[in-house]
Amino acid sequence: MSLDLEAKKVLLRKIPHGLFICGVRENEDVNGFTASWVTQGSFDPPLVVMGVRADGSSHAIIQRTRKFSLNVLREDQKDLAAVFFKPQKGLGGRFESAPYTFGPCGLPILENSIGAIECELVGEVEKGDHTVFVAEVKSARLIEDCNSLILSSTGWSYGG
Repeated sequence: MSLDLEAKKVLLRKIPHGLFICGVRENEDVNGFTASWVTQGSFDPPLVVMGVRADGSSHAIIQRTRKFSLNVLREDQKDLAAVFFKPQKGLGGRFESAPYTFGPCGLPILENSIGAIECELVGEVEKGDHTVFVAEVKSARLIEDCNSLILSSTGWSYGG
């Protein structure tokens, strides 16, 4: 049996995805990227699951530091998501696009987002071109409870 590649592409792109800014920090280096392959994985303990491109600079930082933040974007923050989505050659620069502070775990928290969680890595699966990270939520900060940005509302596609 062969896989219908077009059907696979269309169907996988129908899986709904939020858009988040994943933040990492190693020493004084702060970096981040737009993450869309994110889901809750457990209530107790509170876990999130995130797929991250294996060739990205933040991927290596997550593996070394064992932590990351997830900033939940408001539905009107497509332009900010685009800043963090574009490939970059080196570390840094993206968080200069929006004001941020550091959370209790020392990770970047966007001040104008819905809020953010800080997470500690508890597991990972390295397969294909992404690594699936499983992390426990260690802190949560709610800034404004409003509608979040979802991939399908942007006209972009990532997946399939």
